[in-house]
Amino acid sequence: MTTLIANGSPELITHIDDLLPLDPNSIEAQVGNTPLIDLSHVAHRHGASKHVELYGKAEWFNPTGSIKDRPALHIIRMAEHEGRLRDGMTLLDSTSGNMGIAYAMFGAARGYKVKLAVPANASPERLKILRAYGAEIVLTDPLEGSDGAILEARQLAAEDDSLFYLDQYNNPANWQAHYWTTAPEILQQTDGRITHFVAGLGTSGTFTGTTHRLKQFDANIECIASQPNSPFNGLEGWKHMATAIVPGIYDMFLADRNVDSYTEDAYRMAQEMAQLDGLFVSPSSAGSVATAIEIAKELDEGVVVTIMADNAYKYLSERFWTEM
Repeated sequence: MTTLIANGSPELITHIDDLLPLDPNSIEAQVGNTPLIDLSHVAHRHGASKHVELYGKAEWFNPTGSIKDRPALHIIRMAEHEGRLRDGMTLLDSTSGNMGIAYAMFGAARGYKVKLAVPANASPERLKILRAYGAEIVLTDPLEGSDGAILEARQLAAEDDSLFYLDQYNNPANWQAHYWTTAPEILQQTDGRITHFVAGLGTSGTFTGTTHRLKQFDANIECIASQPNSPFNGLEGWKHMATAIVPGIYDMFLADRNVDSYTEDAYRMAQEMAQLDGLFVSPSSAGSVATAIEIAKELDEGVVVTIMADNAYKYLSERFWTEM
């Protein structure tokens, strides 16, 4: 067991190696070990110093095409390890899409039914993928966004004890997945040279877990959290914390800096990266890159790493792609 400080209080964390081992030939064992793509030329194109390096972790190389495979798998494995998730139970959570797709795939692979509360304005691509995996979808008011889906999932869990509420927004296994996997990969891939880490906030799991591990390696690594500048934005999966239901795993004091991201900048960056760099990334991934470039432009030298949570294939029906 390892002691780690999170949200101001100590928690005991089960080491990932203490969980039942995965079959190396299983779909679950393919999660993680995603490439770190050199984006330095993109930063230099926007005026960053030639002595600054920028890298993006390409999380679409995970089996379902997003970073959410990491926490989804770890949440399920931890629940099994603790004896709380048993055969015959149905996995339940709220999702805007990617986490639900990960749950649906792992549920199918591990023999669980899956029930998901999803905002009705989730992209058609995501809804089709969820149904293809056999997930039961409960559509919620699109005007209430992810918060409406959270409230629906809570009500469903309260009404039916055969549902196992995975609760990604409050489950510490979410951020611990990144503590055990994402951060060590970044350290190994940069040979420990990383100086700045930039990530967007949704559940906050990616930022929280990665930051904790990076800070244990080197407290001087600057960790910057980014969130939409407005509650009304096109950065799907991200939260405007000031106006949203705040995740229980979110620590508002963890980031060295908090910066705003703008939908228009993200869309422009997504189009630029597709047409100039051959990288077809999602709006939130492009938003992370755009924010990381602004950080890079402040530096004389350094190694900046950001997270590209998924690619753009689940967003093809969105207006900014169809109008290109």
